[in-house]
Amino acid sequence: MTDPHHFPGPGILDRALELVRFLRASCPWDAEQTAESLIPHLLEETHEVVDAIREGQADDLEGELGDLLLNLAFQIVVAEEDGAMDAASVYGRLERKMIARHPHLFGGGERQEWEALKAAERAEGESVLTGLATGLDPLTKAFRLQERVASVGFDWDDHEGPMRKVAEELDETSEAIAAGDDDAILEEIGDLLFAAVNLARRAGTHPTTALARANRKFQDRFQAVERLARSRDIDLRSTDLAGLDALWDEVKAAEDRDDG
Repeated sequence: MTDPHHFPGPGILDRALELVRFLRASCPWDAEQTAESLIPHLLEETHEVVDAIREGQADDLEGELGDLLLNLAFQIVVAEEDGAMDAASVYGRLERKMIARHPHLFGGGERQEWEALKAAERAEGESVLTGLATGLDPLTKAFRLQERVASVGFDWDDHEGPMRKVAEELDETSEAIAAGDDDAILEEIGDLLFAAVNLARRAGTHPTTALARANRKFQDRFQAVERLARSRDIDLRSTDLAGLDALWDEVKAAEDRDDG
């Protein structure tokens, strides 16, 4: 059994909080900020941390994590000033939650599934979908919805079910497009995307991670197409699709050779 009250650490969060308190007392801009006015900065820094992680740049990540830590410290200090909470109460709540969700680590029982533990925390009669963040991007929201309902058994046995569902929704999307029904197209493409997210989940990956990799691969490949076109004095805007496809295939073939 581990005692959560004796984790070693140099008090870095305390130093971050003291830095923010100093800024609040000394800098007019910092002093006038509110929890709400800081939201755009918090979101921006979160995205920049994610970008640094995906780019694999340790130096950039170090800087972005510092910026995110500053924003988290800002929110705690502003809340302290309002009397809503303090650093100790924030950490205390986190500690209690982690002890409850890791009973096997803290001597409280056997290991349990994460969603089952979270379900036990909900009030009696409360929807399994209660508490999902309203600001989630649609892909993540779809993933979390599916994950939540799966915790009560509303799920496919494996990836084959959602794979069939993707094919079904693709057929229905094709029918809607053929009919020229804009409302139906919107609905069916939404269903298709939702089914694709479910397939990603059952296949063991997160849709945002998969899509981010696809975006990065497409961007790198298309920029290689642009470089190849420039080297041959080809104007992409005046090149037909067949010509663009030929350049694309040439870049892709070069990637395959490099990978081999």
